[in-house]
Amino acid sequence: MGDVFSTFDILVFLGTLLLVMAVGLWAGRKEESSEDYFLAGRDISWWQVAGSIFGSNVSANHLVGMVGIGYAVGFAQSHFELGAIAGLMLLCYGFLPAYRKLRVYTLSEYLARRYDERSRVLYAVAMIYIMVLVQMVPGFYIGSRSMNLLLDGTPLALGYEWGVITLAIVAGVYTILGGLKAVIWTDVLQSVLLLAAGLLVAILTFGHSAIGGWSGMLKLDAAGANKMHLYLPSNNAELPWSGMFTGLMCLHFFYWGTNQFIVQRALAARSDSEARLGIVVAGFFKLLIPFFAIGTGIAAYYLFAAVGSQPDPDAAFPELVKIVVPLGYGIVGIIAAGLIGAILSSIDSMMNSAATIVTMDLYQRYVNPRADNRTLIRVGRLSIVVFVALAAWVAIAVVDPNSKENFFLVIVDQQSHIIPGLLVAFAVGMIWRGATATGAFVAILASPFLSLALQWAYDEHLHTMAWLGANFGDQLNTFHRVAVIVLLAVLMHVVVSLRTHGDPEKSKLVWSELGGHRPGDVQWLVALLTLSLALYIALAVTMVATWLSPTVCATLGGLWTFGMFALAGARVVRKQLEDNTSSPEASRVKTWLTEDRFHAGVLCGLAVFMLYYYY
Repeated sequence: MGDVFSTFDILVFLGTLLLVMAVGLWAGRKEESSEDYFLAGRDISWWQVAGSIFGSNVSANHLVGMVGIGYAVGFAQSHFELGAIAGLMLLCYGFLPAYRKLRVYTLSEYLARRYDERSRVLYAVAMIYIMVLVQMVPGFYIGSRSMNLLLDGTPLALGYEWGVITLAIVAGVYTILGGLKAVIWTDVLQSVLLLAAGLLVAILTFGHSAIGGWSGMLKLDAAGANKMHLYLPSNNAELPWSGMFTGLMCLHFFYWGTNQFIVQRALAARSDSEARLGIVVAGFFKLLIPFFAIGTGIAAYYLFAAVGSQPDPDAAFPELVKIVVPLGYGIVGIIAAGLIGAILSSIDSMMNSAATIVTMDLYQRYVNPRADNRTLIRVGRLSIVVFVALAAWVAIAVVDPNSKENFFLVIVDQQSHIIPGLLVAFAVGMIWRGATATGAFVAILASPFLSLALQWAYDEHLHTMAWLGANFGDQLNTFHRVAVIVLLAVLMHVVVSLRTHGDPEKSKLVWSELGGHRPGDVQWLVALLTLSLALYIALAVTMVATWLSPTVCATLGGLWTFGMFALAGARVVRKQLEDNTSSPEASRVKTWLTEDRFHAGVLCGLAVFMLYYYY
């Protein structure tokens, strides 16, 4: 790779790395209180929320992993991005108003106030495990592996182990010293680098003579492997269509609505409206990924076939760079900088969020309730040191640096045993006053054991039943398992809650109460969601039966979705106008231009359009 990575590329790469560190250290130079360190003083704007959410979510696992899965599996991987829009909307208009009304530091704090300390501790331990061992370790693995493939033949090719150590040191330095403010500023910068890198590789790949643009790839696909469809059979081992609309959607609701390291950015926003707008803008960035990452991976499949290459999925991205990137212009340096930016932006976010949980939920609560700001910040910094050292050690000592698996899907499977009970505790507690602390505790605690038991029972015995095996395969898919466990966890929560006594004051901490919604508003929303779901199913049936084309169904579904959000926005506008009698015309202009539900309608309409169009 030394003949591809020129001296100019090295200078661009190193210069960008130093810039990221400098920005992080500058941004976090004045962290005087725990609120400054862990929530950036609750004073970040919408564009910082958007950049940090996108940067925290889209790591090297996405940039490299999504290309790899597009190459190995196909466009069905786009469900991870399209379904994310529903998760973002749940956060934006469902859970976030309750979190911000209570001014919580951590989401486990919400569980403590809604239920009791048992749920708080279970959530804290589960999230530390997920962030440090399930998320950070793969980030170090895929980052070091990809960087060394790109830098092969240059003095910067340090080898897998030293690559992990370097990433740990770089991300650790500014995160430890600067807190969330440093993380947010660097995430914004790294998001720009990531988008630049991803779009550059996509443009160069689609522009290759063997591909001939997006339309050329579609023609190759129609005559070849047929990878440009969203829906795979329900017995597909990796991405069955039935699992995409059930278990994967549950994972989305957890990840975007109840995941500390994502939600923490919205908690740090200076106002509710800035938080909502930032979440919506982050959603628009998410819709780019199917095209510049997954679609690029599909194009790589045909390109590798044309040049006689067949790399492992996790090596597809760096191998693609070797083929399509012209030499001597610093483009490889930009791509390498975008890749390391993707790694750092996720790792730093998880380090800060895990440290927030340890400090606020465990140390301050159980060890030193009277700790001052300086002590809390010190504990947070020490926690980050421990976490980054542990994750780096596991990445070096345990993970195979030459793995041939789709590591992105491995990550999803590893955390899917824990997630269902946590999601149910939040969701049931948000919408049902009768949910009790014991019900939540049982649902969270039992979920992993039920999940493992179900997986064993299906793989060893249930798959032999003709109908189950034919429709769901010989092994239970992760997403089907998650859907079943969520239903069982809901059942357990409800049954136990009905048999135990709840706290009348805690039962008031539900979405409708905290959001200030009237009973009529909730009924109207339920009716609207039910009607929309019925329409989407009807359109899907007509499309599968070929009564209407995918394009027509996509257009109708997209327009309906936008219309529903516009209607909701109109209700908000009308209410604001009723509350503002001083200058209704000025209020009307200002509200229609800034009402986030209008933008959310465009976002969700585009997502629904794609769900039908790429049938």
